[in-house]
Amino acid sequence: MGKHPLSDEEIATKLAGSPGWVREGDAITRTFGIRYHGGVAMIVNIADAQRLIGHHADIDLRWDHVRFRITTHDAGHRPTTADFDLAARIDRIATAHEAQAHNSGSGRPGCSGSIR
Repeated sequence: MGKHPLSDEEIATKLAGSPGWVREGDAITRTFGIRYHGGVAMIVNIADAQRLIGHHADIDLRWDHVRFRITTHDAGHRPTTADFDLAARIDRIATAHEAQAHNSGSGRPGCSGSIR
């Protein structure tokens, strides 16, 4: 399920329903502002969910943010429905950890909102 590559139009439609997620090449990405130790705790919860569903994001942890990059390797490194399902799970877990949107416009490069 969800392992067939989506068309560009399908990806655009799914992105419109996935606030904060953007397409970067053949992946979808999102960055959350969260302090390092909070980011570690969030990653542990996300890793557990990923293990259960058998689909994993690339995760980049920094001192004030965590970035997720998702693509389906089995579909030629193209976005699939499974990627957007995982993105929604990540969003729910990030919300539970009070992670903030990490966008430009706050005076700090690449970050808006408070860092918890």
